[in-house]
Amino acid sequence: MTTEATPLSTTRVPVAAPGATFRTTRWTQVRQAKAESPEGRRALHELCEAYYEPVAAFLRSELRDPATARDLAHDFFANMLAGGAIAHAQAERGRFRSYLLGAVKHFLSHQRAAALRLKRGGGAEQISLNDTEAGEARTVADARVLSPDAAFDRQWALTVLARALEALRAECVAAGRGEFFEGVKPWLTGEAAHGDQTALAARCGMNANALKVAVHRLKRRFRELLKAEVAGTLEDPGAVEEEMRALFAALGS
Repeated sequence: MTTEATPLSTTRVPVAAPGATFRTTRWTQVRQAKAESPEGRRALHELCEAYYEPVAAFLRSELRDPATARDLAHDFFANMLAGGAIAHAQAERGRFRSYLLGAVKHFLSHQRAAALRLKRGGGAEQISLNDTEAGEARTVADARVLSPDAAFDRQWALTVLARALEALRAECVAAGRGEFFEGVKPWLTGEAAHGDQTALAARCGMNANALKVAVHRLKRRFRELLKAEVAGTLEDPGAVEEEMRALFAALGS
């Protein structure tokens, strides 16, 4: 990942193969290797690429300037991937989410201090990092005026859900059920209108009961993939349920 990289979409996440991105040792691997081993660096790169959007959401909410937020998000991840920063991952209770939020706050604090030194030293005019100054209009995702921490957590939750949903889609496509997945996706995301299952069952050549069973199975698999994605960001597998509760709480904020 470079500072010129295009941020990863939270609505469509590439998956190399069914289940390939869901390795429950990812964050543990990073913590243990401190990104010094090829495996640790690969895992760190994957996590940074996957969770770009929560950092960008935090910076947009904090700075209220989407362009500056995007530039700083790229700089932040470039700095992290250059090595060194991960060595300080000690006190975040084994959660990549907590580590990432603390790291970006630390990074922004340093950027503001550097900008202040330049200003006092009579240097060239810098991009404002003052969160009290209005910049460009916020994006729709930030329009609810969440606090920066809440914006981070909500985008984190949306990203986790999107990655799990994309993994499920990839599995369905690999099994030759891609069209069926697209048809039942609204029931997985809570976007379906009441009564639409009858029409869908007819299109799929299924009766209503068979469709309900199929949707139930997909929902169960979706939850399994969601738990696997969450587990990949934790050091303690026993903390998955707690983290999932935090995830759904963030979605309701």
